[in-house]
Amino acid sequence: MTEAAGASPGGPVVPAGPSGPGQSARVRRRARVAAGGVGPLGLGVATLWLSLIVLLPLAAIVAKSLDGGVAGLWDAISAPVAWKTLRLTLVISVIVTVLNAGFGTLIAWVLVRDEFPGKGFVNALIDLPFALPTIVASIVLLALIGDNSPIGLNLAATHTAIGIALLFVTLPFVVRSVQPVLLELDREAEEAAASLGASNPVIFRRVILPAIAPALISGAGLAFARAVGEYGSVVLISGNIPGNQVASQFIADRIETDRPATAAAMAVALLVITFVVLLVMRLFGSWSQRHEG
Repeated sequence: MTEAAGASPGGPVVPAGPSGPGQSARVRRRARVAAGGVGPLGLGVATLWLSLIVLLPLAAIVAKSLDGGVAGLWDAISAPVAWKTLRLTLVISVIVTVLNAGFGTLIAWVLVRDEFPGKGFVNALIDLPFALPTIVASIVLLALIGDNSPIGLNLAATHTAIGIALLFVTLPFVVRSVQPVLLELDREAEEAAASLGASNPVIFRRVILPAIAPALISGAGLAFARAVGEYGSVVLISGNIPGNQVASQFIADRIETDRPATAAAMAVALLVITFVVLLVMRLFGSWSQRHEG
């Protein structure tokens, strides 16, 4: 007996239908829906929302920075005060990112691999900068290391104070990026390396670090982007005086003195820097996934 068209041996009978471009398009749409795709409507809503929330404000900032043309934008950024502020912001942000990359990885390691009293409290404490208004952090630091410091350490209105404030608000980015990878890390490779006589530093450098590198770089990139644009945690402890301002304070000062084009120029500079950092981070993550595959 001849099997019905579209039937497979031992399987259900699938009636044959018309074929053609329309049928193929419908099959592709059904396949996308079955795979979890949102379709044209979902894509349009996502694009509209992204445009309203992100693209339009960014376009407005860029347009404002170009009030004097490209030459005016460059003059605003390269002015001595603006350039000094931008350089200070980038230098402190890089130092803070490097420090938190090291200490954040160490903290993540301790939270994953060690057991000690109060571990749950420490784990919750890591997320405090996410939940705490950053201006509160500046007030706390001012009380701790300000003019009336209870520990006799007055660092107010110094670059060190700015660095401490940025360390506080950016630490969770590294810890929370590395911690899940350490939790999922297969320890058989570590045990095999140890059985072959490898020391702990060698095991970390050759086995663990390559596995956590994408997450570490991702967390460090996010920490750097946060440090570059941070305002609340440094606004009080820095003193907000010329020569000790970060870029966000420079922008606020220019807005208050009715120089919005100069403020927008600095904002565009920060936007370009953070976008490049995040883009490089994304490309590295894609490369790592392909390399692992």
